[in-house]
Amino acid sequence: MLDIKVLGPGCANCIKLENMCREVLAENNLEATIEKVIKVENFWKYGVMLSPALVVNGKVLVQGKLPTKHTLIHWLMSAK
Repeated sequence: MLDIKVLGPGCANCIKLENMCREVLAENNLEATIEKVIKVENFWKYGVMLSPALVVNGKVLVQGKLPTKHTLIHWLMSAK
């Protein structure tokens, strides 16, 4: 099971990233827990300074921009 964390204070791109993760999980029948990390002081635990950011299984995959859906599918399928 994947452990996904979406880091962001709740901006439009943070919401888009979370929704895209949920969509990719459903379409590819992947099991995961998704946690929203909204407190900026908790971003530092991951070395993240820009939002939105995506952490999968403890590894920061992107920060400061949205990945394409194709890229997100590749990351999540590779991480399972």
